[in-house]
Amino acid sequence: MTNRSTTGDLAIPPWQVSGDWFDVCSCNVPCPCTFAQAPTGNSCEVLFAYRITEGRYGETVMDGLKVVMLASLVGNVWDGAKLDACVFFDAAGSAAQRQALEMIFTGKAGGWMKQFMPVVRTVRGVEFADISIEIDSALEHWRVAIPQKVDASGVALTGPTADPSKRVQTFNAPGSEIGPTDAAVTWGKSVAGHWDAFGFSQDLPAGRNSKHIPFRWSGPDAQ
Repeated sequence: MTNRSTTGDLAIPPWQVSGDWFDVCSCNVPCPCTFAQAPTGNSCEVLFAYRITEGRYGETVMDGLKVVMLASLVGNVWDGAKLDACVFFDAAGSAAQRQALEMIFTGKAGGWMKQFMPVVRTVRGVEFADISIEIDSALEHWRVAIPQKVDASGVALTGPTADPSKRVQTFNAPGSEIGPTDAAVTWGKSVAGHWDAFGFSQDLPAGRNSKHIPFRWSGPDAQ
């Protein structure tokens, strides 16, 4: 018998999604937020990009779907600060997939986003959009684009003493933005950081923070 929980009148089926997450933000490299500290200069303008590589929400297949969040914050979100945000969901999704994305990424379906969403003070807008996300398999570079609204990208961090065949990584990050994980944070730096939507407008210089983390979320009672 399949276990299901409910939110209001809406049944929540067992679900599980895994994939890639990366950010581009105004912080210095490495981003202090990932270490559970206040952002550079105590404020941050940030883009989060999510690409589901494999997943199901009940019987709904979620493979390949994407989500983008723009946000602005002052202070340490791991110590009581709040952020303002807007969200873009993948317009390529079917009606069932769109509903599943909204349930998962608003926290209504449980999982990590249920824990994260209380730090969001206001959601300025929600839109279904054409989202393009490219992530190099060797994590050398990553990019997200939404026509006329978002163009942001990063490259893997390296330096004069680093082995170019290896990534600069952190394990057991105390402020992992995708929740508790044993996966590595792969550090990079921004190439582009342009967005303009719902009052969020940035044209960040190259060389700001960017990083990649795999994510894996589930709920309720998913196997």
